[in-house]
Amino acid sequence: MKWWLIMNKPIQVTNSSMPNFEDFTDEIKDLWESGWLTNSGKKHQKLELELCKYLDISNISLFANGHLALEYVLTAFNLSGEVITTPFTFASTTHAIVRNGLTPVFCDINPVDFTIDTDQIEKLITDKTTAIVPVHVYGNVCNIKEIERIANIYNLKVIYDAAHAFGVKINDQSIANFGDASMFSFHATKVFNSIEGGAVAFKEPNLSPILKSYKNFGITGPESIDYIGGNGKMNEFQAAMGLCNLRNIDEEINKRKIVFERYIENLEGTKGIKLLQPQKAIKRNYSYFPIVLDGYWNSRNKLHEHLKINNVFARKYFYPLTNRLSCYEGRFNKGKTPIAEHIAEKVLTLPLYADLALEDVDQICKIIKS
Repeated sequence: MKWWLIMNKPIQVTNSSMPNFEDFTDEIKDLWESGWLTNSGKKHQKLELELCKYLDISNISLFANGHLALEYVLTAFNLSGEVITTPFTFASTTHAIVRNGLTPVFCDINPVDFTIDTDQIEKLITDKTTAIVPVHVYGNVCNIKEIERIANIYNLKVIYDAAHAFGVKINDQSIANFGDASMFSFHATKVFNSIEGGAVAFKEPNLSPILKSYKNFGITGPESIDYIGGNGKMNEFQAAMGLCNLRNIDEEINKRKIVFERYIENLEGTKGIKLLQPQKAIKRNYSYFPIVLDGYWNSRNKLHEHLKINNVFARKYFYPLTNRLSCYEGRFNKGKTPIAEHIAEKVLTLPLYADLALEDVDQICKIIKS
């Protein structure tokens, strides 16, 4: 380790995008006049309308966070039995399935973009299968056409975990328009954030009152509770942050693109480091910058520690696989997912956010190559 490579300040794996302070205070000022802080207030309603415009969709429901959005939309579809999904994801995806009393069936990923391997899905379908929950990973898009073909043949619901894919388009069509529903996370670390928050975009408008009820304790009227729901409502301060950040989202994505491309300039062709290749006809959101250390001179874990010593905090994302989590030990079949296991042992996501200085990117890459 050379002393001159040590970063002067900690570089976190991500840093939340925030609007101008005065813009946010202007947005929330009227909350002191109305006193309406939650329960589908004006900010909440306005954010739903603005997101429908931005995502080019007709139906959306906001939630306190992305996990509850996924959990409740699975509940709303009244699924049972088995759900085919991938273990190469954040724990939330699998948790949402299991907390609905469903059995996750783990499908391997493909080695190109790390999304669910559509060649393996049909082999896992049984008479108990009711849905597929694929994951758009790092903003990379699943093989949507093949998933749709399979779902139509076997009459399966398709609910996408699109936590990483806000603003992504396929052939100029919003990612939110595919499947029966798509969940988006608006967590502080995401490309678009509302501090905490999430949403479900869905096709069938009759889901709207059901989702509204589930996230509000199952309440359907002043004196009626028809569902066993919970509390998943987005509050007005979250919605206000979302409104402010949505105004700047295209600029934020463009800033991330500049950082992303600087990493490419520095690391492309580096022996033992595999970079994800851009997908065809996809408008990216530059949400993450993963590298796979395959044939690199040192191990992923050692590089992770070396970066930390140098004040750079990368992330082993995703590790461990969800089918290897201790909370599921002995409960479900782990399945055969050798590609997912290989990638999970070798992947490292590097710091990436809109305000990351390019000179810091250069220094991070020098540390990696030192």
